[in-house]
Amino acid sequence: MSVNELRVIPLTGIPIVKEGDDIAAQIIEAAAAQDLELADGDVLSVTQRIVSRTEGRIYRLDEFEPSPFALDFASRFDKDPHVVEAVLRESTRIIRQVGGVLITETRHGLKCANAGVDASNVGGEEFVSLLPVDPDASCQRIRDGIREQAGIEVAVIMTDTFGRPWRHGQTNVAIGLAGMLPFRDYVGELDMDGRELRVTTICVADQIAGMSELVMGKSDGVPVAVIRGYDYPKGEGSSHEIVREMELDLFP
Repeated sequence: MSVNELRVIPLTGIPIVKEGDDIAAQIIEAAAAQDLELADGDVLSVTQRIVSRTEGRIYRLDEFEPSPFALDFASRFDKDPHVVEAVLRESTRIIRQVGGVLITETRHGLKCANAGVDASNVGGEEFVSLLPVDPDASCQRIRDGIREQAGIEVAVIMTDTFGRPWRHGQTNVAIGLAGMLPFRDYVGELDMDGRELRVTTICVADQIAGMSELVMGKSDGVPVAVIRGYDYPKGEGSSHEIVREMELDLFP
């Protein structure tokens, strides 16, 4: 692996998308508008929110009739019971409940706060955003659209914001990907002292996701970034590979 200069380029000018919009076409148009020619080997980092919008995963809160548990939890912790119910419906289990915080496992196997249900930047207080049903498939559709419309091969990562055990603050991570492997494996290589590396496997998909957030922000209206110059591991990977198996999870 050679060391190259990397560029992280925000794509500005993408409008607020609607259900059914073609994200690939909007990416191509936005890139052209800022005189950026997409190229083979680029990585496109796309926020979960823009994908959820196009896939109809924005719901009115009144579509979630609160269960007795949701009503009780909401009353004890000053929460909206409809939001609590949305979280419960998107979860397969509750991992931790600390005060008014629910850490759950989603139907995708992700372990995160509130099952990824989010009420910010969704068009009003009466709406919430749910994660895409199949983030990997969503990334593949964008990748296929870029190939068909621009004739180039890119990798695509879908990002969302997660907290981390033992550390304050949040960071963007990859919850979906297409066109690349999620890891760069150094096992079997030699370090600078000539010792063989035995356990070093870097989740480059998460690193790309975190890096792209630096130019996206949360209130800047930039849902896509282009990462250029990184020789990412080639192959057809899946975000499911990133989720640690339960028997190996130190924080079950």
